[in-house]
Amino acid sequence: SLSPLNLFFQAMEREVSAAFDRGEPEDILSRAFKLTVTREDICTLQPLGWLNDRIMNFYMGLLVERSKKEGYPAVYAFNTFFYSKLSSASHKGVKKWTKGVDIFKHDVILVPIHLRTHWTLLVVDLREKTIKYFDSLGQRGDHICETVLKYLEEESREKRNIELTASEWTLHSMGTEEIPQQNNGNDCGVFVCKFADFISRDKPIIFTQEHMPYFRRKMVWEIIHQQLL
Repeated sequence: SLSPLNLFFQAMEREVSAAFDRGEPEDILSRAFKLTVTREDICTLQPLGWLNDRIMNFYMGLLVERSKKEGYPAVYAFNTFFYSKLSSASHKGVKKWTKGVDIFKHDVILVPIHLRTHWTLLVVDLREKTIKYFDSLGQRGDHICETVLKYLEEESREKRNIELTASEWTLHSMGTEEIPQQNNGNDCGVFVCKFADFISRDKPIIFTQEHMPYFRRKMVWEIIHQQLL
């Protein structure tokens, strides 16, 4: 039966296939958040592709955009270069990144992290005073949580002259039994995007590895249309 939903999915499938198959690598398929996404970038969303910084940052932009709507927690997302700069140059090195922004006025801060060949996600929940680390390969990131807490302390002191009380904060690396895990070497970027998607809606994380092929195709559509489904 060709319900409106089925017709929509068919159109979506055609569009996604066209994005992968036709045209030149440098064709621009989407532009927003001061980012330009080319066909070459979009092709990292093909099965087993490695998501690149542009795709990750664009998707984070979509999540932040959605969070401005009624009924969503207020979300701030750092870009994928923030954490490596912070860990090499401490607060001084990233002080200007939040110029004109009070990150403490948000509910949730997303920090996508690129560890050489692996994507992970750190989430600060300012409502709960928690810092949680999400790794779809199950590695712990306690030192990463600590680095970000130290950053928050310095940012708070510098930007609003308020001392954070570190002892009030809970830092936690999510265990393999708490969050879904990937069973290949390619899907970490998609896991990070979907962790961020569910968290930025205050939803429990219930997807699995099996959803990845669908999530990849959905993300192509969402990036091209600059809207989350």
